[in-house]
Amino acid sequence: MAATPLNAAAHATHLAQVFAQYPIEVAHGEGVWLHARDGRKILDFYGGHAVAGLGYAHPRWLAALERQARQMAFQTNALPMLIRERAAARLTRFAGLGLDTVFWINSGAEANENALKLAFKITGRSKAVALEQGFHGRTAAAGAVTWGALEKWYGFPRTPFDVRFMPRDNPGAVGGHIDRETAAVIVEPVQGVGGAYDVGKPMLEALRRRCDEVGAILIFDEVQCGVGRTGAPFAANYYGVVPDIITSAKALGNGFPVSALLLSRRVSSQLKVDDMGTTFGGGPMACAVAEAVIDTIESESLLANVRQVSAYIRSSCIIGPITGVQGAGFLLGLKTSRPAKEVQAALMAKNILTGTSGDPNILRLLPAYILNEGHVDLLSDALAKISA
Repeated sequence: MAATPLNAAAHATHLAQVFAQYPIEVAHGEGVWLHARDGRKILDFYGGHAVAGLGYAHPRWLAALERQARQMAFQTNALPMLIRERAAARLTRFAGLGLDTVFWINSGAEANENALKLAFKITGRSKAVALEQGFHGRTAAAGAVTWGALEKWYGFPRTPFDVRFMPRDNPGAVGGHIDRETAAVIVEPVQGVGGAYDVGKPMLEALRRRCDEVGAILIFDEVQCGVGRTGAPFAANYYGVVPDIITSAKALGNGFPVSALLLSRRVSSQLKVDDMGTTFGGGPMACAVAEAVIDTIESESLLANVRQVSAYIRSSCIIGPITGVQGAGFLLGLKTSRPAKEVQAALMAKNILTGTSGDPNILRLLPAYILNEGHVDLLSDALAKISA
């Protein structure tokens, strides 16, 4: 199903018309369910594009937001606040990777932009390496390392640095692409837009080894696959490969705009005042929400739930037009025997919302971590009624 404007007359008056939209207007959400204005109740396997890790209207999230809003909604980074340091400590403990310095910002693209800037600044080099099919954002630097952006939507007259793209599935090609002119290597350990594609431990290990050999900075873009989505705190934990920088966003705020860089000692030891900056990054409400998200993931055993229900999806949803499953945790790609957009449309007609990807035969699932096996049964039953 190609996303189309819901109601052109109602939605085109004042909004920039740059988004394709699905034929559903959301009134409110609760748990893993969306309630449409036309009365439909829709099971959400898309999670606001991997954002709603706790689902909708989670009481812990709401309480943290209200409590911090009443205490202090915003304050400049020029004035220190305990909540920033406390949330940063909570995030680094959750990760458990030794990346013990945090820089708070607002969005995934902004996180990747700053990570790339740090890599160029620290190494003094001129080139970045990214993987084919990867997506890292729509800003100048993040867009430059996004596969296909120059041809489709980039818009800037030139990229700010040289970029080389390498195959995502060939560890043996790493040495030929990453050299001593490489400042940064950026990779989504599980690609999102690229089709919920699991890059895999051998590839990530090869990237880590080569970056160590030539002194390049390895960046894991975990904007979509991080903060519990793989069933581990980060994909770095899941694969046992530690980068120099992790970028995180989306599920970190469960809908409140927040992102973060987690930095190794190699990177953080070279930071100086004014190397990075932000107005809204590190806002007290964002930090309070991030802290609450992590507390909830741990106290409600949601990582274990992601692992269990992900395995159940793999075992029960190869049915109807689905021929296989790829990805990790709750970033899954269902391989389709017919165009994924057709399967998506058929599921939408049965009040189940899923996503597609850059791969025309991958249906992408990005559900909330509270999803249970009963919800999966509804998906499996619906798929069984769709012809292959």
